[in-house]
Amino acid sequence: MKKSSKDKRDIYYRLAKEEGWRARSAFKLLHLDQQFHIFEGVTRAVDLCAAPGSWSQVLVKKLRSHSNSDVSKVKIVAVDLQAMAPLPGLIQIVGDITKKETAQAIIREFKDDTAQLVVCDGAPDVTGLHDIDEFVQAQLLLAALNITTHVLAPGGTFVAKIFRGKDVTLLMSQLELFFSCVNIAKPRSSRSTSIEAFVVCQNYKPLPDYKPTMYNPLLNLLYDDHDEIVEGANKLVSPFLASGDLQPFDSLRNQTVKVTAIFSYC
Repeated sequence: MKKSSKDKRDIYYRLAKEEGWRARSAFKLLHLDQQFHIFEGVTRAVDLCAAPGSWSQVLVKKLRSHSNSDVSKVKIVAVDLQAMAPLPGLIQIVGDITKKETAQAIIREFKDDTAQLVVCDGAPDVTGLHDIDEFVQAQLLLAALNITTHVLAPGGTFVAKIFRGKDVTLLMSQLELFFSCVNIAKPRSSRSTSIEAFVVCQNYKPLPDYKPTMYNPLLNLLYDDHDEIVEGANKLVSPFLASGDLQPFDSLRNQTVKVTAIFSYC
């Protein structure tokens, strides 16, 4: 009898089923913790693009086990465009991570406190065209970074998926504006055939007068008010012009669209 596709799944797929994880991606976060100790001392965390919830499961299990039985100190917020099956000890927010109201909803959940860890395993639907996939994934990561600057405590950690490519060094320089230690890692549970990797950004340390903003013209095409990014450290966020569009190709050949880049002056 011909084997089904499930019979060809790897060891982490089978382990996820045996151990009750919602997806094999749970092992990626576990392996990143083994390498970078990202859960150490953490009691407040945010999971962006959380569905189906495997990373949220890891956070609930690990943070509660590290809290010396005082689970009342642990607060974990999961954010996604779609609702997930509930998890004990997890607060869910259905929202768009590119919207300011989502950042405000997370802040309300933490009341007067801030998160110590923000993770994001989100990814767009891939096209198979690596340059395009890498670019769109980088923009998703920067959107996650935008909302992270609203909710992450100084000294905190940010972990997010990237697609490896020729522009990774630019992405690193953008992240180094906010974190003193930035590493790229590919956990052993990530398939060798995949171009994915993960940035592990530790010791959140934004410039002294930086003001968190949800301004992201690539994802939100509203250019009427630039006042919020023209003062102090926010001047490092520099607008530039790019022509062309992905759907259909070159449909905007004679038009210009503003997007944002952050450049490191280290």
